[in-house]
This record gives sequence, C-alpha cells and structure tokens, in this order.
Amino acid sequence: MSVTQALKQGFAWWGFHRSGMDAEALAKGAAKIGYVAVDFAPENLYPFLRDNGMVVSAAGGHKSLEDGLNRRENHSRIEAELRTNLEKAVEWGIPNLICFTGNRRGLSDADGAEITAECLRRVAPDAEAAGINLAIELLNSKRDHPDYQNDHTAFGIRVCELVDSPRVNLLYDIYHMQVMEGDVIATIRAHHSRFCHYHTAGNPGRHDLDREQELYYPAIAKAIIETGFTGYICHEFTPKGDPLTALEAAYHECQVP
Repeated sequence: MSVTQALKQGFAWWGFHRSGMDAEALAKGAAKIGYVAVDFAPENLYPFLRDNGMVVSAAGGHKSLEDGLNRRENHSRIEAELRTNLEKAVEWGIPNLICFTGNRRGLSDADGAEITAECLRRVAPDAEAAGINLAIELLNSKRDHPDYQNDHTAFGIRVCELVDSPRVNLLYDIYHMQVMEGDVIATIRAHHSRFCHYHTAGNPGRHDLDREQELYYPAIAKAIIETGFTGYICHEFTPKGDPLTALEAAYHECQVP
C-alpha cells in the first residue's frame, strides 16, 4: 500500500501537562500543531476537548497495572469496572479502553494468558456491542514495570487469540517493545491486525523523539500507515524541555506524507 494518508496523532496527558501549566492552553496549543486526540485526559476536560474538536483516544479500563486480569480473584471487580467505563466510552466517543494483565508473581505465561482471556471473554460481547476496543497494553518488564506479564508481543497475541473477539486487541507501545524485543517495523508488519492503538517514546530515556535516541520514527510511522491503520498514535513520553515544543517536533517526526 502506498503512503496516502497521515496518521491521526495524539499525546498522553500525564507526560505533557505540568504543574502550573494551564490545561486549556496546552490542549489548544496541541490542536494548533495538528493534534486531534489525547490519551488519559482528566474527565473534567472531556467537554472542553470535544468542543475544540479533540478526541479522548484512550482511557483506563480498570485498575490496576500491577494487579490485573491474570488473577481470577480480580475478575469480578475488573468486569464491573470495564462495563462502567464502556458506558463512559460510548458517551464520550472514546475508542479504546486500556487493560493490563498485571504482574506475573510466579504465574506461567500459559496460565497467565488463559486466565486473562477468561475475564476478557466475558466482557468482549459488551465491547463489541459498544464498538469500543479493549486494548491490552504491552509494557516492558526489564526497566519500567518489573514482573509485568504482557511484556512480549507473542504473549499479547496469544491472549487475543484465546479471546477471539474483534474488540480485544493490543496497545503496541513502541518504546516498551523496543526495550524488550526490538524488531519494531517487522513486528508491526506481521501483527498489525491486532494493534488497535500505538504509543511512542524515545529510547533510551523515554523522552523526546529526537536524534539522541535510537528509534527512527519517520520509518516507523510510514510502516504503520502502510498497514492501512486508521486509529490513533499517541506520544507517551516526558519531554526534556517545553512540552509544546516537544509535541511539535514529535508531530513532524510522524507526519510522513
């Protein structure tokens, strides 16, 4: 497929909104650059973002990252949280709810995948009816999230296969998977049908998409576009300097056409 369209870009609120910064000024500044989406925006900003043409592209589906879907004792709680958040997602047009396997704590990958899938299978029909993705996030266990179970693409793909729903997919975090396994572009080409959302950051450091880090984002963005992806790619890093300056640079790195 030829590169014919630009990616829909967003940013993770937590990385760019700093203490003392005016929230509406950040959102308006990002929109002026070309951003159309925000991950993890505070709920009180939902009306402002919608009124200014921006989408909340992802929100948390349940608690918590460390104590998640791979424990049966959590399933009743998580199912209730997911169903409540699916209602909010429909109300506000949020396309993705982010889900977490939790930490291994000695659990085998085979058991962890099956237990995670058990819970998601029960909620998947609600997600399908709502038209919302349950996006299981891939995170690195080497540096940022020790012992997290969904730390390789193959594990996440296995969970998706066990659930077998068009609305249970993966959040492919480019930074995290570069830390764990590399081979980013080949992985995107091979498994893009299971990637419903993308996050970026520079490696090492989880900072700007600049020339001091090892990932070449123009090529990665081009590879994503060539898969026919129509969702959102959101920058999830902590900028070294001014947030809007970093957002503008990241936007242009991934604006391939």
